Amino acid sequence: MNLSEHTALVTGANRGIGNHFVAELLERGVRKVYATARQPELISTPGVEVVRLDLLDRESVDEAARVASDVTLLINNAGIGTSAPLLTGDLIEAHRHMDTHFWGTLDVVRAFAPVLAANGGGSIVNVLSALSWFVSPGNGAYAAAKSAEWSLTNALRLELAAQGTFVQGVHLGAADTDMMSGYDGPKTDPRDVARASLDGLAAGRFEVLVDDTAAMVKTALAGDPAELYGPMLAG
Repeated sequence: MNLSEHTALVTGANRGIGNHFVAELLERGVRKVYATARQPELISTPGVEVVRLDLLDRESVDEAARVASDVTLLINNAGIGTSAPLLTGDLIEAHRHMDTHFWGTLDVVRAFAPVLAANGGGSIVNVLSALSWFVSPGNGAYAAAKSAEWSLTNALRLELAAQGTFVQGVHLGAADTDMMSGYDGPKTDPRDVARASLDGLAAGRFEVLVDDTAAMVKTALAGDPAELYGPMLAG
């Protein structure tokens, strides 16, 4: 994959993994980067074209697709990471997780699918999570939304194949970002997430497991759920 021939758009590019995707794309010589965020004034990376895109504002999504009509690589990174238990948490927060990660991502893909088709097919990257396959205490809403986004990613891969669009899902445990500042476990360098994803695109990999956590959880899906959840229930 010769990035010098591609124009990329990154959602949630103002910080965290999205910001590192932008930096890695620029370092690899991408032709152009559209860096988007709900608050575009927070994007300060030089050498990019800044565009407002809010996953919960369909008009902004459609306008972004109109402005960025030369995109060939769409990186769906934007998301939220609030803790919201399903039974006792704020139901509005549970809806916001699904509206952001599932419906918001779908809105962006639907808006940009014709753009990608017009530009030869291109590629889509969806930044997912090890929590697509596993639930930790207090993260029920996030995990459910990421699980839905994983299924969405697989469905879109099939539906977009006819127009020549490649779809990749990226899974990781925790990255060392502001959103995970309160997490005490092992954290992956967010730049490594971008590197692994782009290397995976070059190799034609549908799914990228960035770290040991993602690999372990994916492997555990074939086993007895008691192996994952038994210790938490016993504790």
